[in-house]
Amino acid sequence: MNASLKITKIGNSAGVVLPKELLAKLRAGVGDTLYVSETPEGIRITAANPDFAEKMAVAERIMREDRDILRVLAK
Repeated sequence: MNASLKITKIGNSAGVVLPKELLAKLRAGVGDTLYVSETPEGIRITAANPDFAEKMAVAERIMREDRDILRVLAK
């Protein structure tokens, strides 16, 4: 999807209006939080918190590696 978005003045700030199709692809709606991160390819906008996803990946790796220890601690 390629779309141009116009920056508009909102009070003392600036904003863009996201088309309905883009919101559907992001699975986001009014009141949701979007996260912006800088990547080597440019700016990335996502509905998922990239910091949280990274922390969950580390936690899942630890749970796989230490499965037996966690099972004993859970008793």
